[in-house]
Amino acid sequence: MRASRLVNLLLLLQSRGGMTAAELSRELEVSVRTVHRDVEELSAAGVPIFAERGPLGGIRLVDGYRTRLTGMTADEAEALFLAGLPGPAAQLGLGTVVAAAQLKVMAALPPELRSRASRIVERFHLDAASWFHADDTVPHLATLSAAVWDGRAVRIAYERGSGPRDPVERTVGPLGLVLKGGMWYVIGVTDGQIRTYRAKRVLEATLLDERVERPPGFDLAAYWRESSAAYERDVPTIEIVVRVPVDREWRIADVFGREALETAERLDESDPDGWTRLRLTLSWPEEVPGKLLSIGSGLEVLHPPEIRDRVLTTASRIVERYRDAVPLDAGR
Repeated sequence: MRASRLVNLLLLLQSRGGMTAAELSRELEVSVRTVHRDVEELSAAGVPIFAERGPLGGIRLVDGYRTRLTGMTADEAEALFLAGLPGPAAQLGLGTVVAAAQLKVMAALPPELRSRASRIVERFHLDAASWFHADDTVPHLATLSAAVWDGRAVRIAYERGSGPRDPVERTVGPLGLVLKGGMWYVIGVTDGQIRTYRAKRVLEATLLDERVERPPGFDLAAYWRESSAAYERDVPTIEIVVRVPVDREWRIADVFGREALETAERLDESDPDGWTRLRLTLSWPEEVPGKLLSIGSGLEVLHPPEIRDRVLTTASRIVERYRDAVPLDAGR
């Protein structure tokens, strides 16, 4: 509603010239205070709007200001507003800019296209983050974004993901930023090679004056597709057989992802107790026992023996820990 009201305010001023706050209030069916607040918001978005006091005063646009778009189809107008991701834009410091751009585009659209674009905003919302997974907290994202935008090198202290080590220093020529599943990645040139860095692991970032020379023909989207495919091919996997209640199979998808359950091989029908056996192919074997244990008593590992033993060992340690621990409120 707020975006539509701002567009209507802008269109009224374009069509009628100067109007008083009281006149705008009646036309838009809002309070005068709301009119003044909307005028301030339009001004902050870069619209050349001003208010004049006095008997002949009012709110008006700078003479000659118009927003025009030509050649845009209905499908293009809808796609433009469906493509907005306010969360990532805000992380990059572009939240206000994106909102302002959409407002100006909305005002420039013909009435029939404006109506269709408004329906998109009202009825569709894109939320890129997964359930129960917080987005990356990236303290130096603004610096990395500036380096990418300005084509400047950046010196970083980077925490490698291979165990507790001292961070390494790298001078990186950033080529792009990628948001994948709520996680930011920096694509950049280091020692003549294009590499991918997890932005969250950048502990320090210093913008340098050195300019970055982009490799001829470098395509960020194509590079990401190819590197992602190579990464997925190289990920270690393990096959396990589990026993699980049919009505609790969804917990596997919760913990390991929908694909793990969709690609599972069903080894038999459910038994009288409602349990069935599944063969799963899971990534990163080292992490599998802990994730299986997080599903709780609604799953039993049958094979391989080493995974079953690790789950049992971990569960036994948890039982011992709680058996021997003294509650904090004991004796009160």
